Amino acid sequence: MGNTDSAQATAVSDAKSVLRKDGKLKSKFYTKELARLQEELIKLQYWVQEKGLRVVILFEGRDAAGKGGVIKRITEQMNPRIARIVALGTPSDREKTKWWFQRYVAQLPAAGEIVLFDRSWYNRALVERVMGFCTDEQYREFLRSCPQFERMLVRSGIIVLKYWFSVSDEEQERRFQSRLTNPVKRWKLSPMDVESRNRWVEYSRAKDVMFDHTDIKQSPWFVVPSDDKKRARLNCISHILNSIEYEDITPEKIELPPRQKESGYIRPPMNEQTFVPDLYPTPKAD
Repeated sequence: MGNTDSAQATAVSDAKSVLRKDGKLKSKFYTKELARLQEELIKLQYWVQEKGLRVVILFEGRDAAGKGGVIKRITEQMNPRIARIVALGTPSDREKTKWWFQRYVAQLPAAGEIVLFDRSWYNRALVERVMGFCTDEQYREFLRSCPQFERMLVRSGIIVLKYWFSVSDEEQERRFQSRLTNPVKRWKLSPMDVESRNRWVEYSRAKDVMFDHTDIKQSPWFVVPSDDKKRARLNCISHILNSIEYEDITPEKIELPPRQKESGYIRPPMNEQTFVPDLYPTPKAD
């Protein structure tokens, strides 16, 4: 199994070298540790592919809790054909008539795949419940069915990990304000996100009920405090690596064969091709 604990032990024993005065992680340490963990994720990727494992990782939490950030850091160095992100939109009228879990089942991994759900079937216990998009009976049926559904997944051999990103009211508000003022981030703030601000207590109650019914032995919930985004990312990735047994089977470095000689090949004239305009300064030759 990959050893993700050694650097953490170093961080604990030498806090001054990794923590800023405000208690957050120094950028240099974070960047180095993230790179180390991402290298371990590549080892995990090779192991999952070689052994034909099926891995499902669910990311849930309030709006602006940091789910997307950790998913991005997990997958940015991985093969997208192996580590696949699922972020389903609003169900169509036809999908609304299906069994609730049906469209999520279609996204489950085949052998050698890792699927990361950016929100999942738990939408019924959270958004749909709080916003009134489902009936009371549909909600109660979900709470009854979900534990059995996940036990079925586990019995079938699928590895299921569930993470709840916990953000404080104050930090969520700060992130919402940042999205309002930053045009690059404004798309992240949907009308549904805005409405959720008015229903903070209702979301809290829905989350508590959800945990009561679905925090089961076969697929427990793992809570990630996420007011500090960098710490949350490292903690979550470390936990994933420590939750799945794997070995380092990274292929050995290969030697590239000599490139094929042109052997009479003549490249078409450059002026017969259409190039993207070069809008930026080009270095001048000495």
